[in-house]
Amino acid sequence: MSESFSIQSYLDQHPDMTALEILTPDMNGMFRVKRIPRDEAPTFFEKGLTGPGTMHLMNSLGDMAITPRVGRLNGDPDRAMKAVPATLTPIPWLASETHQVLSTWEELDGQPLPFDPRVVLARALKPLTDMGLKVVAATELEFYLLEQHDGDRPKARLGRVGGTALRQHGIQYANSEDMQELDPFFEAVRKACEVQNLPATTAHLEFSEGQLEINLHHIDDVITACDHAVLLKRLIKGVAHEQGMAATFMAKPWEEHAGNGLHIHVSLYDEQGNNIFADPDSDQTPPMSDKLRHAIGGLQATMAECMAIFAPNGSSYKRIRPDHFAPVGVNWGYNHRDLALRIPVSNAKNLRIEHRVAGADANPYLVMACILMGLHHGLTQALEPSEMIQEATLMEGQPVTLPLYWPQALELFDGSKLLPEYLGKNYCTLYSDVRWDECEQYHGRINEVDLAWYLRSS
Repeated sequence: MSESFSIQSYLDQHPDMTALEILTPDMNGMFRVKRIPRDEAPTFFEKGLTGPGTMHLMNSLGDMAITPRVGRLNGDPDRAMKAVPATLTPIPWLASETHQVLSTWEELDGQPLPFDPRVVLARALKPLTDMGLKVVAATELEFYLLEQHDGDRPKARLGRVGGTALRQHGIQYANSEDMQELDPFFEAVRKACEVQNLPATTAHLEFSEGQLEINLHHIDDVITACDHAVLLKRLIKGVAHEQGMAATFMAKPWEEHAGNGLHIHVSLYDEQGNNIFADPDSDQTPPMSDKLRHAIGGLQATMAECMAIFAPNGSSYKRIRPDHFAPVGVNWGYNHRDLALRIPVSNAKNLRIEHRVAGADANPYLVMACILMGLHHGLTQALEPSEMIQEATLMEGQPVTLPLYWPQALELFDGSKLLPEYLGKNYCTLYSDVRWDECEQYHGRINEVDLAWYLRSS
């Protein structure tokens, strides 16, 4: 939508609209939602609304951390909530004529709210734009479709063996018959993406039972790219629910199956439109420039301290295990999917880095902010990466250089000197407070493994 956007014109074009859902992405990348009636939409678009800014600082349970710096202990003052007009669309999977729009938040004096994830990302982006660089990015999201049933354990939605009620077990990567069975789901997702202007592209069955992946096109606006990612997650969950299923982006729903990742592709272009990662005079494959090497070096140098964002909760670290289809080290290389940083098959125009560390449960805005931090740090410090892993190299026995446990990751996050510079000191403090509080609650719970292992043996 252009600067000439008119909410009244939109309402005139959608006379059946009855309500508007205002979406606020929180620290987890989950939406906190307010629904207002149609006749209040013009006031919201023209003047905004007020609400508790701590909506951005909820933990995974939608609760406030018990800390002096978060929540009711400081009076929980109102901030200003403003519409992002380009995201105003119908919600095709609802029975009601409800529409939705993303919000961005400000202090009451008009300054950007420093703990709005979109604002955090804008802050991390600025050092690169100050260098005259444009970021082009895209996201890939893995998820599981679940069957609705009366049990209390999730059950992956699997294909059926023809002519029977048997569920088809096995990885079934890119299986054509499963795709046919899921045609109503994929078609509903396609139509909803078309309605909501989400640039979805390839969809396929992933490398585990019931797991799928849907990708988004590259665009040259990283904040919008992350808007697309969180909105696609909402869309997939909504369509699945409409069709009698559920969808989860949980990092590791099952011990025996692969986890869900958030893979981000990123490249950098100068003011003349040249890809700075590519050396146009190189005859090597890929044609890597020194700037690409330095960018890799920066991503490697900052990866461990960013793990508390790439893997933001207790489930996340069930995915980050050796030989569990997720990176545990800061390795990199060309055309190799077992690495943290992969250079996909590409040419000088679209040469890019695929960052494969984050889980699908991570907040895309914060993950992207950390990636931009690593790129800028590597470029400005001319950091050299480790030795490149060659194609077809077996990765067994690779050193573990990333934190495998949540408290370890939070300690590295707290010790970072770079993160406060790029994400904001206040935001890093608040992020740490919320995550430590949730971490302590998580590790204080008695679960079925505690009882199965220790009730009798103690």
